[in-house]
Amino acid sequence: MASVPTQVSYAQANDAKVFYRHASPSGSAKGTILLLHGFPSSSHQFRNLIPLLADRGYEVFAPDLPGYGFTTVPAGYVYTFKNIANTIDAFVAALNLKKFAIYIFDYGAPTGLQLALKHPDKVAAIVSQNGNAYEEGLGKDFWAPIQKYWKSGSEEDRNALRFALELDITKWQYTNGSPNPDKIQPESYHLDDALMKREGNKEIQLDLFYDYRTNLDLYPSFHEYFRKSQVPVLAMWGKNDVIFTPPGAEGFKKDVKKLELKFVDAGHFAIETNENEFADSMHSFFEKFGVFN
Repeated sequence: MASVPTQVSYAQANDAKVFYRHASPSGSAKGTILLLHGFPSSSHQFRNLIPLLADRGYEVFAPDLPGYGFTTVPAGYVYTFKNIANTIDAFVAALNLKKFAIYIFDYGAPTGLQLALKHPDKVAAIVSQNGNAYEEGLGKDFWAPIQKYWKSGSEEDRNALRFALELDITKWQYTNGSPNPDKIQPESYHLDDALMKREGNKEIQLDLFYDYRTNLDLYPSFHEYFRKSQVPVLAMWGKNDVIFTPPGAEGFKKDVKKLELKFVDAGHFAIETNENEFADSMHSFFEKFGVFN
């Protein structure tokens, strides 16, 4: 059982007030891990993983991205993945993090990979948990209506996506593909739903659905970064995910030399039920590749 308590704090990152969860081991840390969450969650999704990693000797930080959780930004903030990545870059600078591994999931993937493009010297390793960087990893049925909106930019196609912001779909993201959906704590998707019901938040989510297309334009740069930096990558994938599918994990084979690939019997939010397996695999991966040596 985890013994290291998780703390909560705020950090001023340029004009944003970034809420984050963090934990540190009782002794000196083996290394630092930055956990980047996905849609429609927040750092709350790492509530079980954070103390497990701290127990294994790591210093862990998990910020809420702008538009999620309890991070606040000034009026007029434009919600794009570029701006979110810039805010997290400022957060990293505010905490004076010099070298760290990034855990990227869902929206955390383009956020973390843009951070890596800007600061390749700071990123010691990447753990990708259904954090996509290859077009073949986009689940066709899930992404079809979003891609339709990308092509048209129309209000009709924007409004057609509003169903994806309702509780039943949020719950589906957590439970679909899980062999043990009854073990997923319901406060996870209920918190996400409550936060999306804040005034204006659903418009933010629709803006980000549309802006996600810009991440695909960066995929060639991400691949070049993988090849040139030779950054070690642990791609640990919920194999039953229909949003970011297993071919996205396989895609890393094309560009990553130091790759460990694992499939877990889980859906999109794999760490809801497999947090111990992830903590053990991450520790073994860091040791195997001497990530923090």
